[in-house]
Amino acid sequence: MNICKSLFVGVFLLGATLTAPRAHAQTTPKNCTANQQAAVECFVANAVTTNLAEPRHGMTLAQFEAYGFAVSRILQTHSTYLVLVGLSSAVADAMPPVNADGTANPTAQTDAIMQAVSAASSDGITPPPSGVSLLDLQHFALDVASAMNDNQGALELLTPGISLRIIDSYIITATTNGQVSWTDVDAKLSTAVSNFISSGLMKVPPGMTRAQVTSFAESLAQIIHTYKVATRRTALSAD
Repeated sequence: MNICKSLFVGVFLLGATLTAPRAHAQTTPKNCTANQQAAVECFVANAVTTNLAEPRHGMTLAQFEAYGFAVSRILQTHSTYLVLVGLSSAVADAMPPVNADGTANPTAQTDAIMQAVSAASSDGITPPPSGVSLLDLQHFALDVASAMNDNQGALELLTPGISLRIIDSYIITATTNGQVSWTDVDAKLSTAVSNFISSGLMKVPPGMTRAQVTSFAESLAQIIHTYKVATRRTALSAD
């Protein structure tokens, strides 16, 4: 079994720990060997029937089966799933689903992930593969982040959210009396991206431009600020 197939199984087995089992209506039996989509949908249906996985995001069983095929398509597009996993791990590390006082606020993290994936798609960083919707990308990223939220301190060691904290540092220095100078933030981010690229610390993938990377960084800055307001944080601290 190659890594993409292993990841596919892993994503769906997350459902066993994210939700509680309950009874499900069965979909119409299908020929599971007719094509790849039928095979994936049968796998998902069987996983749900045996309580190995559970429909999420308010999906019906039929919608969850279709989502399963979308995930298989995502995992066949390396650049897409690598960006989504990178984003999810960064958000799970730097933007946890809790307020500054420690109380739960899953909505703040969910909104951040949904907005970050939307920005990555609109900026051409990770456009949806054929047969996959933006909502599928967002749900995939949410599932990965949900699993990473319970990491027993591993993310604090690896710090995948360091890039978000760097962006946040520009927001902090451009903030006076609670007001952010977004002109200042955007200018500093543009300069930072150019410096990272020219110094070799960042490489722009083929088919992508410096302008796209800069636009994505600026979008992330807005998302970070919204998250901080929602969670009453002053910074994306490492603790």
